[in-house]
Amino acid sequence: MSIYAIADLHLSFSENVHKPMDIFGAEWANHAERLQKNWSETVTDDDTVLVIGDVSWALKPEDAIADLDWISKLPGQKVMIKGNHDLWWTSAGKLNRQYEPDIRFLHNNFYEVEGRAICGSRGWVCPGDETFTEHDEKIYRREILRLGASLEAAKKAGFTDIIGAMHFPPAADRRRQTGFTELFEAYGVKQVLYGHLHGRDKYNTAIRGSNNNVEYRLVSLDYLACVPLLVGQ
Repeated sequence: MSIYAIADLHLSFSENVHKPMDIFGAEWANHAERLQKNWSETVTDDDTVLVIGDVSWALKPEDAIADLDWISKLPGQKVMIKGNHDLWWTSAGKLNRQYEPDIRFLHNNFYEVEGRAICGSRGWVCPGDETFTEHDEKIYRREILRLGASLEAAKKAGFTDIIGAMHFPPAADRRRQTGFTELFEAYGVKQVLYGHLHGRDKYNTAIRGSNNNVEYRLVSLDYLACVPLLVGQ
């Protein structure tokens, strides 16, 4: 009964979606087939996999069905968080009704896995990033509220062992505090998982490793070479 994590599946099985990923580098060649093989060899039906954003390239809910069905058939339970490219994502309630118990969609809430609470939000670009704008500030503040709601719900339910999950890095670099990192520290979160970053020149740009007693771990698919990462047992 283990917990694994991986982000940025970037699937496009729908006949209406054409998004070959190998144009982004050799590490993306046949990535779905490699992920399916590695997932099936690593994860059992008793395990849980945290799928942390950028799941499908689909723009419409109906075009994401092929990708979600593919994930649903993989071993284990899945807890899914929205990424910036998941434009197909409607309401978490509707998605949960469609795919429970195989997939649970996290939004302003938390899920219990093996005695731990899985809390998180999509996140957004953080202050300190060179691309950060006034428009980003509004979305950033909204995502802080969503993460806070998730963490507070877990606290009220009595959980003290919490795994944090965000699609975006929770800080631009380890020298910088953000509303996200402050929340993780305030709620005693020991481990935070995130994706979004791709390519060797990006892997070391954001917060990683131990920082103020919180361990930050990058789990984007290309960084993990298509192998879900063990994050808890």
